[in-house]
Amino acid sequence: MVYSVLVMLKLWNSLSRTREAFGPLEDNSVRMYCCGPTVYARAHIGNFRAYVVWDVLKRMLEHEGYSVTHCMNITDVGHLVGDSDEGEDKMLKAAREQGQTAWEIAKTFEKLYIDDAKKLGIILPEPPLLCRATDHITEQIKLIQLLEDKGYTYKITDGIYFDTSKFADYGKLSGQRLEEKQAGARVEANPEKHNPSDFALWKFSYPNGRDFDPNQDDESTRRQMEWESPWGLGFPGWHVECSAMSKKYLGQPFDIHCGGVDHIPVHHENEIAQSVAAYAVPLAEYWVHSEFLTVDSQKMSKSLNNFYTLDDCINRGIEPLALRYFYLGAHYRQKLNFTWEAAQASQSALNKLRELSRTWVNPTDEKNDINQGWNEKFFSELRDDLNTPAALGVMWEMVKSNIPTEQKSATLKEWDKVLGLNLDQYIAQTVAIPENVKQIASRRWEARNNKDWDTADALRMELENLGWSMEDSGTEYKLKPKIS
Repeated sequence: MVYSVLVMLKLWNSLSRTREAFGPLEDNSVRMYCCGPTVYARAHIGNFRAYVVWDVLKRMLEHEGYSVTHCMNITDVGHLVGDSDEGEDKMLKAAREQGQTAWEIAKTFEKLYIDDAKKLGIILPEPPLLCRATDHITEQIKLIQLLEDKGYTYKITDGIYFDTSKFADYGKLSGQRLEEKQAGARVEANPEKHNPSDFALWKFSYPNGRDFDPNQDDESTRRQMEWESPWGLGFPGWHVECSAMSKKYLGQPFDIHCGGVDHIPVHHENEIAQSVAAYAVPLAEYWVHSEFLTVDSQKMSKSLNNFYTLDDCINRGIEPLALRYFYLGAHYRQKLNFTWEAAQASQSALNKLRELSRTWVNPTDEKNDINQGWNEKFFSELRDDLNTPAALGVMWEMVKSNIPTEQKSATLKEWDKVLGLNLDQYIAQTVAIPENVKQIASRRWEARNNKDWDTADALRMELENLGWSMEDSGTEYKLKPKIS
């Protein structure tokens, strides 16, 4: 049953540029599409900020009583370097540089993305809702044919293009009129395009869609990812996959479309144009966009080579869930600057939360032991456009309050269903120290007191290999399990 307070849930809608009370198109059901990764390289922690935001949004909707159908694409073809309609496919570029096939590159980095997402507590959709562009070529061709039948396309030497001048609302999402977009467009490399803002629906492998010709084409230029189509041999443009797959799995219109702010002026503008032109109904009711993670006030990106991966964080002692906590410390519509000091502060805060919650007692009745006053205060912050930093502030107030610890346990467990910090394994959970770990710690303490530093260091490393850390403080020490 949907909570009576659901009317309080408000989201900033990029389409209306206002904060709107959320209401689904169908009772008790939310259909949500999120733009997924282009799997030509390892996703970095700037990418993952957005995916954590959408995970919190999905968890929050489910907390409010909704059944959420979540669809996300895996871009494994068609995304060209620079996000334009010219240049090399990112997949093929990576394959050439790494000496693998494009298919191998896609498989490798898709798996890494899924593994990293799970470490961050992100609940991904299951296939077929986690859908690859290369598995939906037929659907993309059919969409392009529909647009062709309705007169929105034209053919030039290198592909089939969408004519943005024929779509009256082009620019509505970004707030720019077509003539403003065209006036601010860069000098186009392709003079055949009717308008600078026109975009490729289908790109030809070779001019005019012909097949590979060994008499005039170098074998090294043969594409690894290409398909036959009514227009000739080629591959889909980047934007068409999202429209085709969201229509197949969610219908049109659906409730929420998520993405990064960098998607607004081009990718999402083009999605709207082709989807609305094809089906004459809106694509999505709510457009929710996450701001950048920055480094030194610049967007973290592969093109700038200023990015860090999840492994970089782990190697610096920052757990994936501590990085998730770091993301939650800023509102998703505000830029968040990454520093190692800030990440370490999040790790320390999460460690403190875990240690404090271990000292509590388990609730006798998890549902009825929830403190309703604190609970309403916490969720009122999240209903205010997912205000996670304010919600974390409420969390710490509750943790430090004098309510019974069984209420703290029940309340924090309820909140963590949305926060996703995996606190259930710490709340009211005492640590059982194995006997062999106790013996190694005792020997290390003795070696330390005898100033046998080499032995002490070797035994400390042995403890760490067993998953334990040893903290020295004056006349005693404390053993703690290392958090994975």
